[in-house]
Amino acid sequence: MAETWLNETLYPNWGQRFLVTRELARVKSDFQDVVVFESSSHGRVLVLDGVIQITERDEFVYQEMLTHVPMLAHPHAKRVLIIGAGDGGVLRRVLQHDTVEKAVMVEIDGAVIELSKKHLPNIAGDAWNDPRAEVIVGDGIDYVAKAKDASFDVIIVDSTDPIGVGEVLFTDEFYRDCARILSDEGIIVNQCGVPFMQADELRETSLRRAKFFPHVTAYVAAVPTYVGGFMTLGMASKGQSPNVQTVEQIRERAEKAKIIGTTRYWTPEIHVGSFNLPPYINEQLPRK
Repeated sequence: MAETWLNETLYPNWGQRFLVTRELARVKSDFQDVVVFESSSHGRVLVLDGVIQITERDEFVYQEMLTHVPMLAHPHAKRVLIIGAGDGGVLRRVLQHDTVEKAVMVEIDGAVIELSKKHLPNIAGDAWNDPRAEVIVGDGIDYVAKAKDASFDVIIVDSTDPIGVGEVLFTDEFYRDCARILSDEGIIVNQCGVPFMQADELRETSLRRAKFFPHVTAYVAAVPTYVGGFMTLGMASKGQSPNVQTVEQIRERAEKAKIIGTTRYWTPEIHVGSFNLPPYINEQLPRK
């Protein structure tokens, strides 16, 4: 029997491929092509429009860094808005924080949620049933536009790259609304691609957010299946700059939230160190 390989289509001239041991789902939703398959090397894998989104084996790196860094950079994050993240991994990590009172998740594609619940149950765990969680299948742009002023402390945007369904999450209007609905010390974070190959994502996103936030920065995470070196996570803050806390401050907040000992990548030391950017990445950020 011939082997079946899935070739990622993110870049036209460079990529990665996975040996598929079993295809679990292939759906054309109203928004994108969704594939879930079992791999021999990375467990189950979620693919949207030909691009790897998450694998069971290394999802902890991305999910922990996308969630715990903004949650603990904020002095007291209680109300959290998640846009995208249909696999439920960010929701799970947000709800690990004992200090969280409410987490609203808005995912435009209900098919991603349903397929993740069915085929990737370990990624979200029991998060779907947490009484603090409100899961909405809907348009994150519309939700942000209509939300009340200062109604959230942290916004986490876990979207695809700024093409197709994810494109509208990288506009001036979206960031203006995000700044409005964040509290005085509010923080927003979103993935800004792999700058070795997608430097324009970090550069353009940072320039847009600098129009509405006094502090704009980025930090890095090494996610094996996001090929090309470090993945950058862009962050903007209305209060204190998010990259000035000490390891001791972050550890104290993490202990209060009961995060210490629950992670496989994030630590207070990794948190603080992740803001120390190589020059080739730092040069994409706006000059102060």
